[in-house]
Amino acid sequence: MPHVCFVLQPQFQMLAYVLASETLRIANRRAGEAIFTWETRTTTSAPATASNGREVAPDVTGWSDTVRPDLVLVMAGYAPLAARPAGLRALLARAARQGAILGGVDTGVLLLASFGLVPEGRRVILHREAQAELREAFPGLVIDDGIYALDGRILSAAGGMATGDAMLSWIATVASAGFAAAVAEDMAHGSIRPSFHPQSAGGTSDPLLHAMRQRMLNHLDQPLAIAAIAGDLGLSGKALRGRCLRATGRTPSRLYLDLRLAQARDLLRTTAMPVTEIALATGFGSHAGFSRTFRKEFGTSPSGERRSARAQALP
Repeated sequence: MPHVCFVLQPQFQMLAYVLASETLRIANRRAGEAIFTWETRTTTSAPATASNGREVAPDVTGWSDTVRPDLVLVMAGYAPLAARPAGLRALLARAARQGAILGGVDTGVLLLASFGLVPEGRRVILHREAQAELREAFPGLVIDDGIYALDGRILSAAGGMATGDAMLSWIATVASAGFAAAVAEDMAHGSIRPSFHPQSAGGTSDPLLHAMRQRMLNHLDQPLAIAAIAGDLGLSGKALRGRCLRATGRTPSRLYLDLRLAQARDLLRTTAMPVTEIALATGFGSHAGFSRTFRKEFGTSPSGERRSARAQALP
């Protein structure tokens, strides 16, 4: 009987928690018996306050084992590292040794990575607003732009509605794809979205263009030639340009620049990296060239962007 341990961090997404637990409840109803069990813990062992202000009390306090978990799912939000008890790391490491899948929702994978529990090279997902922070802190991880990923024994999801897709995908691995599809129908969820489905409306569900976008995201510091990307995908440069224009309204070169500028903006807003380092980290050869391009795009200098972000963060 698969058992899930939910771990809630302060400011977790209530929507994600409800979706995850309701998916299990509906799966049990579809099966006609309790084939899944679950428990809820919090990183403080006290009631955790969600981002909407509501509290959820833990079923279990402390970090000793109750039922051996098959999935430990850490749910975090705006402050993923607000509480990092040693007992939680011990529970996660013990579960991993026993063959459990470790998961992070929204920014939960940051907490897993901070404990050294996400192997380098793993494909991971988190909310797009936190991607810059993870890339800077853990450069060995592959940050995907999809909505969820199950890579090896690491499950990660962007949060929100994607949590339901992630849970259904996990159910498909421990039960069957047909059963997971039936649960999705019972949830009025429709079909389970593929993991590469884009987080933002500006993305694309075309798997080839998703692969293109992922190559770009993995090489923001040293941009690849568009011709090389097209060749890797088995297309000519002209064919890739046409396909990208039809799907997104942008050329591959423009999309690449937009991704680099978005990364730079996130780093300016969320880190203390010097502007020159940010320029190099996003593929700009010089501080001056980066500043000109940034000002043209956003109407302010990189330093101005950082000052504005700091001012907005003040109480």
